[in-house]
Amino acid sequence: MEIRTLRYFLAVAREENMTRAAEQLHVTQPTLSKTLKALEDELGKKLFTRHSFSIRLTEEGVLLRNRAEDLVSMADKITQEFVTLDDITGGDIYFGLAESHLIQYLAWEIREFRLQYPDLRYHITSGDTEQVTEKLDKGLLDFAVLAEKPNTAKYEALTFPEADVWGLVFPASDPLSQKETITVDDLIGLPLFCSEQGWENDLPAWCGDRMPELRLEGSFRLSYNGSMFAKEGLGYLLTFDHLIDTSADSGLVFRPLSPRLETKLYLIWKKYQIFSPIAERFLRKMQESFL
Repeated sequence: MEIRTLRYFLAVAREENMTRAAEQLHVTQPTLSKTLKALEDELGKKLFTRHSFSIRLTEEGVLLRNRAEDLVSMADKITQEFVTLDDITGGDIYFGLAESHLIQYLAWEIREFRLQYPDLRYHITSGDTEQVTEKLDKGLLDFAVLAEKPNTAKYEALTFPEADVWGLVFPASDPLSQKETITVDDLIGLPLFCSEQGWENDLPAWCGDRMPELRLEGSFRLSYNGSMFAKEGLGYLLTFDHLIDTSADSGLVFRPLSPRLETKLYLIWKKYQIFSPIAERFLRKMQESFL
């Protein structure tokens, strides 16, 4: 039984789809299927049950996954211990980031890291959870930052030290600006702008069974674009604090929701991922800072 075979098995267990797993592993689907069939023959047990659009682990498959995770982790640790014996001064790290002012924590860590590794080159792409996890799953990114709880079956994660605070952005001339906080009752009947992710995940947790009373006027993946529509009086933007300029000259104000609604931010990476030496060292720095 080879470590490579166990990596193949774990990829299929994680993706629950042979095609996606093959893409992740950069092998053909027939090669992957043949390798897993040989593994089942070697162990004398069926590891997967196959359905129309997915693959699920059998009880024997779950047992092997638990053992394989330990074996692969140990193999990775041994490899990385030898890799990091080499003195490096830089390399490339790829990030996919959610929209949040708490990204400043990541910026601080990168700045400090560059003092030790001056030849570090970092690459940033932005997007919502769907966009950045798709690139992470395809191996195009080393790390992603999500504004929602990650799938712990697929990803490892670190939680940022603070959370984002939800509120309403609207013209300063609006009568609601006289209020210190915004309640569900204040939102009833208003044309609302919000990200699809926030509308589907965060807002229902806040207003519960009153969610059907709220009206979504339009959805935006970038809060800045939504603020331009709010500024023109087309609606009211539900978003995180500090994302939009609401200074005295902006013409806009931000009022937090009541009761308070917060969303945690997470740095995530794929389970069983083998990092480049520079990415591995950066992860260790983040773990030391965030844990």
